[in-house]
Amino acid sequence: MDRFVSTYTMRLDAKGRVSIPAPYRTVLAKDGAEGLYCHPSLAEPALDAGGNRLVGEIDALIERYPPYSADREALAGALYGTSETLRIDPEGRVVLSETLKAHAGIGAEVAFVGLGHKFRIWEPERLKAHLAEATRKVRELREAIGSRAPGPRGGTE
Repeated sequence: MDRFVSTYTMRLDAKGRVSIPAPYRTVLAKDGAEGLYCHPSLAEPALDAGGNRLVGEIDALIERYPPYSADREALAGALYGTSETLRIDPEGRVVLSETLKAHAGIGAEVAFVGLGHKFRIWEPERLKAHLAEATRKVRELREAIGSRAPGPRGGTE
């Protein structure tokens, strides 16, 4: 498996460390990542995290803009300027900085959510609310798509 999948909830220990789920550590190792690249999500009260594939995606996104353009500088600042490379200890744990925890509202527990090429780290109750809203949106989309789907004779029903 070379994708981050599934959801895991983990507790921070007394020293503020949290274990990265073993399947995620396997993906990071296959990716050649020596640490965990982590930044505040631009869209959610959560953290985006991953390895070299995530960094490559960010590089590609930023490179779409002309060098020294205002948009490129803003995007680079928002992503690279707020990013941290977290050291993974021999037991597979990382320490989230106070800045990262504050952005995501993280206390005693975190939820890791696989998104394929990266994963998000959430405060579990915020994740629960986010997933409820996402499920509602998916159901609305399904209804909208279903109403436009061709019927058995090629027309819409």
